[in-house]
Amino acid sequence: MTGPLQIVLGTISVLFLIVASVMAYRAVRAMVRIIRIGQPDGTRFGPVKDRLKTLAIESLGHTRMLKWSTIGVAHWFVFMGFYGLVLTLVEAFGEVWDPAFHVPLIGEWGVWNLFAEVIGTGTILGILYLIYRRQKDHPRRQGRKSRFAGTNEGRGYFVEAVILTIGISILLIRALKVSSDLTDAPAWSHPISGALATVLPDNPDLLTVVAFVKIVASLVWLVVISRILNMGVAWHRFSAFFNIYFKRNDDGTVALGPLQPMTSGGKPIDFEDPGEDDIFGRGKIEDFTWKGMLDFTTCTECGRCQSQCPAWNTGKPLSPKMVIMDLRDHLYAKAPYLLGEKTASETAPDYDVLKPSDEQAWASGYARIEGTNDAQAHRPLVGTLEEGGVIDPDVLWSCTSCGACVEQCPVDIEHVDHIMDMRRYQVLIESSFPSEAGVMMKNLENRGNPWGMGGNVREDWLKELDFEVKVADGPLDYDIEYLFWVGCAGAIDDRAKKTTKAVAELLHMAGVEFAVLGNGESCSGDPARRMGNEFLFQMLAQQNVETLDGVFEGRVPGMRKIVATCPHCFNSLGKEYPQLEGHYEVVHHTQLLGQLVEEGRLTPVTPVDRKVTYHDPCFLGRHNKVYTPPREILDSVQGLSTQEMHRCKDRGFCCGAGGARMWMEEKIGKRINMERTEEALELDPDVISTACPFCITMLSDALTSKKQNGEAGEHVEVLDVSQILLRSMTPAGVAAPGAESGADVGTKADDVVGLDSANTEHGQA
Repeated sequence: MTGPLQIVLGTISVLFLIVASVMAYRAVRAMVRIIRIGQPDGTRFGPVKDRLKTLAIESLGHTRMLKWSTIGVAHWFVFMGFYGLVLTLVEAFGEVWDPAFHVPLIGEWGVWNLFAEVIGTGTILGILYLIYRRQKDHPRRQGRKSRFAGTNEGRGYFVEAVILTIGISILLIRALKVSSDLTDAPAWSHPISGALATVLPDNPDLLTVVAFVKIVASLVWLVVISRILNMGVAWHRFSAFFNIYFKRNDDGTVALGPLQPMTSGGKPIDFEDPGEDDIFGRGKIEDFTWKGMLDFTTCTECGRCQSQCPAWNTGKPLSPKMVIMDLRDHLYAKAPYLLGEKTASETAPDYDVLKPSDEQAWASGYARIEGTNDAQAHRPLVGTLEEGGVIDPDVLWSCTSCGACVEQCPVDIEHVDHIMDMRRYQVLIESSFPSEAGVMMKNLENRGNPWGMGGNVREDWLKELDFEVKVADGPLDYDIEYLFWVGCAGAIDDRAKKTTKAVAELLHMAGVEFAVLGNGESCSGDPARRMGNEFLFQMLAQQNVETLDGVFEGRVPGMRKIVATCPHCFNSLGKEYPQLEGHYEVVHHTQLLGQLVEEGRLTPVTPVDRKVTYHDPCFLGRHNKVYTPPREILDSVQGLSTQEMHRCKDRGFCCGAGGARMWMEEKIGKRINMERTEEALELDPDVISTACPFCITMLSDALTSKKQNGEAGEHVEVLDVSQILLRSMTPAGVAAPGAESGADVGTKADDVVGLDSANTEHGQA
């Protein structure tokens, strides 16, 4: 069946394949060279078995994509069409010469044909749905709320068009083989193309043309991406496998929880004796590790991270997506200089800052200086519009390190780590950070707490209890089961002290023997580390490790138990102190209290007839995956009705205090705590519950403002889970430390059922 048409199109196809293959090889080689510019990171390679397992689960199972179920299913079919049907491209090269060609061995096999039929159809339907969603969620309809705001839409359209063309070509080729009687595959293996064949002619030449169109579409795609190395929407089809394999945690969990030690040359920096050439943080694009550069390359611009970011959702310039895109575009634009292919002038040249739009120049700093030029080579990584910075300082300091971006990213990009590394350079080398945060760091250094209070205040809350709490002085007695880490807020802030007293009271009721450090306790160092002051964190943490090792002296692992009420302390002590050889069994108070309720050592007896919505603290939930214990405690309280906010659990919305934002002014956009409190008030609750002192402060402040404006009932409260549990343990009307009104949660005398809650209108009887 080979005629002149087949010879011409077949020859063109082969020549095009040779050109495209050479271009693709050169592109991959260039990309690898660029990524290898990054600093070494030897922690990413093993154990191989565990990493391969994670790769298989996340790629074949699409577990991260399926967090958005319908989109995930559609993408799975597109993914399977790209890789599972690669043999149809091989077959097309044969069909363009001979329309009757089949892949040897399996070409006529019914199972293979059915697989190709299902996946081919699924690819078409899947990409059509993704095209629909891109248009439905397009910025021209949703503006800033669109997850595609800032995305390179043209590149997305190109990739979608290619996939649709290839998918349609696969079905057409199969249908034309049936209509032209060129296949012996059983009819059950091609039900859709068989039906389509009834309206198609018996025309082998048309089959050759369609096969040629499929080849051209595939090779045009390959040529285009070979010319555009920063086209993540296409390159992620290859780089995502490597990015998932080399993710931070070999157990498959996301890059949240502990921040990694500050490294230079692939080794942790020794702050007592740093090397002369040690690089502190990331001050230039080449300071990032090779894995960071692989992260940048892999970004698909899908915008899931952006859609979940509390900063972006409250009018701030930080978009995790655009941060990664800017770093990627800057890396590939500067690459010729980094590879020695070009030499930059000794001083930065004069340049005109581009201003595509005020918002883009602010949120997406790369657009200020585009292309490969000397200005690109000299521009600062972090800087203002006038300085031509790739990342604007307002972008960098808007991050709350809540981890919503990392949690949602389908290709395991580690946004938080990269942002924190840039902060480290700004703080330690440039001394450039919001001025009010400087006061906090000075207080930590001089007083051991962010508020600058004297150390003797840490024991004041003990005086308000009607039982004695042991204060550690040297090694703990062996009858002491837990050391209660109170934390700075828990000992100093009046609202947080109520939680501290409630937890102490509950532990006492349950017969748990515990002690506190009292004035011997110092800040865990979390605010300093999230601010970027790694040196101060190391100083505080080493001091605490020395103290804790002293009180746990002689105790074997399993007997070095700590309970903490602050999720930030919980995360630092349990996940970050092991980096400094501080190994302890740390639990959050909701975990311990939940266990005590389950064991029957705490039994709620007093019904609490109130409606509660629970706010997930980011460092308890996303960072440490503690979602169930707080809810189980609330479920154990009789009479309590609970209702989840729309954004909850792994999609929970930040209170705005993380990332050391607790000690920085929120000057841009809407306050994050107001956004979250409004979401809670939409449910008309009597109580907004949480399990973090920072969250209590932020939500309480917002609730107070709402009450002053008449937008929330005076009876609505913000309470820690432990306070609600304590009230249910106390007979109605009897006060207890930390639970000042017994079981009367959210009650006002003339508002028996909470009629004054916000967003609810009640008619007169």
